[in-house]
Amino acid sequence: MEPSEDENPFSTADPPLSSASSNSHVDVSAPSSPPPPHRTVILSSSPPQTATQPTLPPSGFPSQGSGHSPRTPTSKSGFCCARDQWLHSGEDTEILIIDAQKTSENATSPYITYVIRSGSAEARHRYSEFESLRVNLTKLYPTLIIPPIPSKQTISDYAIKQAKAREDVSMIARRKRMLQTFLNRIARHPILSNEHVFHRFLQGEVSWTEVLHSPPISQLPKNILKAPAHNPTDPNASSAYEALPNPSPAHPLRRPDQRFLDSEVFTNKFASHLSGPMERVTRRTMKRWSDYSQDHMELGAIWNGFSLNESGELAAAIEKTGQAIDTTYMNTTRLLQDLEQNWQEPLNEYSQFASIIKKLLAYRHQKHVQLEMTQDGLEARREALDELEKSEREAKRLEQALERGRARSIAATVPVSTDPTSPDAVDTIGADTDVGEEGSQQDDNPATVFLPPHPGPSPVKRRTPGMGFLNALSYTIHGMMDADPESARRSGISKTRETISQLEDALHLSAQDLKYASSTIQADLDRFQRQKVADLREMSIGMARSHREWCKKNLEAWEEAKKEVAKIPEHPNRIPSDSETGALAAGPSTVRRDSTATINGR
Repeated sequence: MEPSEDENPFSTADPPLSSASSNSHVDVSAPSSPPPPHRTVILSSSPPQTATQPTLPPSGFPSQGSGHSPRTPTSKSGFCCARDQWLHSGEDTEILIIDAQKTSENATSPYITYVIRSGSAEARHRYSEFESLRVNLTKLYPTLIIPPIPSKQTISDYAIKQAKAREDVSMIARRKRMLQTFLNRIARHPILSNEHVFHRFLQGEVSWTEVLHSPPISQLPKNILKAPAHNPTDPNASSAYEALPNPSPAHPLRRPDQRFLDSEVFTNKFASHLSGPMERVTRRTMKRWSDYSQDHMELGAIWNGFSLNESGELAAAIEKTGQAIDTTYMNTTRLLQDLEQNWQEPLNEYSQFASIIKKLLAYRHQKHVQLEMTQDGLEARREALDELEKSEREAKRLEQALERGRARSIAATVPVSTDPTSPDAVDTIGADTDVGEEGSQQDDNPATVFLPPHPGPSPVKRRTPGMGFLNALSYTIHGMMDADPESARRSGISKTRETISQLEDALHLSAQDLKYASSTIQADLDRFQRQKVADLREMSIGMARSHREWCKKNLEAWEEAKKEVAKIPEHPNRIPSDSETGALAAGPSTVRRDSTATINGR
């Protein structure tokens, strides 16, 4: 992991979202629309903690550092329920999972239910309900880092233990610890702790099924991307959200925000380091400590049995040595438990945190893609509208030209002189009289009199063999469709203008959502970074403390064994040194001891 925080992209600096990241005319830097009352708080980057921070407890994870310090009275005045008041009472509140019970209530097969105690209230929930709580919090707050819960049983666990996998004692104890950490992380979050769904989960007065089928969970949309980022359950949300596209997380951005690119790089590096070498080394270290503990358990039993075959000081010394070995076994077992609770489990949790942050950044990426795609769609519609309006203007201009041509042709055929005694008028009247005498009297309307003659029947077209059916089908389809180009063009202009209006509203909403998501995600990343630093500090201190206690207790046991060994008489045939002080100070004697002295009785 990176030791220096200077290179950390989750810094507290939060520059405004650059307007260069979009081509729209919407002011992205403008303040976003205010969220509803229950989600009006936007996380802010608090300054680093000073030396007045409370002293860390001797044990326990998560740490009491950033995000886990004792509560101080808040300015919140209205509380939605008793759990809300208890969580914000300013006391050092702690949610506990006090028991895990096997039951089959309202189920066909038995399952494990976890007893949660928060103040004076108790609630019972199974693992699937914890999972449901987390999933729905993720949907209600798509811009926040929702803490993880322990993963489900793997297929290998069921294959090895089969029916006993659910009842495994160590697995249940691990789930109790991690689920308790999950609840306390939510309780200490500045926004999630105000959610009434979480309060009802702690109360246990109503069934969780009823909570799932009541607001706000029942009001969650099917697609979070087409809902307000600050409140996806807002019933008064604009219908323009439906016009937003639904991009994939892999869709590229034309102008990405460098802050979040750096965050993605840092998160990927952090995740690969945790799930790569650190996880492998931790797993290997835990296995070797486990083997070490198992060996000392067997060795202690052998030494204790061996002491029964001896007597006197030798038997006491052997027995005390066996007890020291047993103490090493028990201390090693305790060390393994401490390392699992305060090191291995937090590492797994932070591996899950890395995946959660990746999804959070992907959501923000999709919101940014939505903005760019909406801009592209709006520009394309505006270009289409320009083309349609241009065609409409050309059609009107052509129609006006035809009207003027028709008027000129009619004026050219009407006689200029109106004197009935003129020769032209006489000839015209005579021609009309002759036509009338032939029995085909014409209408008196001059507009019909001077119409051009009908061109006559069109020449017969030779049809291609086999095309009769296709021609008939084409004629039928064209008859069903609106073949009037003017009506189709005007309808297209009207629909395009309506679509442009929706896209303009959608673009404005998308810009607001992107600004809100960027600022809120960045602030929560800042909070998470402070939490991570405090937790890693406590994890390292906890590991050092566990090793120190292991060494200290083992030293005490072996010192007592050393005292018993010292009571054994010296070897009867020990070769004396030249001087009790000088020779021993000079070093061990080079004279070889006669190992047969004891056998020969010398």
